[in-house]
Amino acid sequence: MPRTWTAFTKLDDKDRAEALGEALEDLDPAPTGVGVFEIEDGTGTWEVGGYFVEAPDDIELALVAAAYDAPEFVVSEVPDQDWVDKVRRELTPVEAGRFFVYGSHDADKIPEGAEPLLIEAAMAFGTGHHGTTLGCLRALDRLATDGFVGRNVADIGCGTAVLAMGAARIWNDAIIASDIDEVAVEVAEANLRANDLTGKVTCVESAGFDNPEVSGRAPFDLVFANILKQPLIDLAPDMARYLGEGGYAILSGILTRQADEVVEVYARNGINLAHREEIGDWVTLTLRKSAQ
Repeated sequence: MPRTWTAFTKLDDKDRAEALGEALEDLDPAPTGVGVFEIEDGTGTWEVGGYFVEAPDDIELALVAAAYDAPEFVVSEVPDQDWVDKVRRELTPVEAGRFFVYGSHDADKIPEGAEPLLIEAAMAFGTGHHGTTLGCLRALDRLATDGFVGRNVADIGCGTAVLAMGAARIWNDAIIASDIDEVAVEVAEANLRANDLTGKVTCVESAGFDNPEVSGRAPFDLVFANILKQPLIDLAPDMARYLGEGGYAILSGILTRQADEVVEVYARNGINLAHREEIGDWVTLTLRKSAQ
């Protein structure tokens, strides 16, 4: 297998971070990929990283970091291994209420009476192992146990569509899953096929509710949004617009220290906290829209 190197540094300024990311592309050897993203810890820190199939030049990295007043890059060689096989070995099944999230290598472990959700190791983001996805599945199970029936459900920022599939396992009504990333939509559709749920969930590319295929189905009685704090805050006015009276929103992707701010923003939009669950550093919020 080919050898791979990574090089990472951090900056406290978005513009310099993006400029540094562009400068990395001109290195020789050039990286095969460059990433620039904000670290979701509330500090305003940006991480800049490059991925290389040839060892990067330490001097060039030091010069380009200095040019943008960044700390020196930390360079690491990634060990050769079959990552899918590694994930398959380490990705044990997850139980979240009635739901059982598993890979095909654990198909013989599905408990009797469970609602199975198959997510392969090669598509391991959004499997249920992360506290945010686990929390959302538990919230869904809790609502259903309390007698709620979702007749018009949206999964915003669906990723693997595991949440939409969970809803489809227990309800037969309209479910739509959307993601801003085209690849995620393709992954979601592949997962629907693998779970024999094709036709029960509609998958579309959309930023929030922007796609008419999503907004045109409103009002929703349940919306999942397992994304990040700031996108959730930005989504609040649209959530208030497209969520029906008495409808529920299950939100996650939120660190514990960020939860109160999200709750406050949604309360100002008439969507109030009904339940809060913390799993590790992450919080899942179940909120309900007030009747007018």
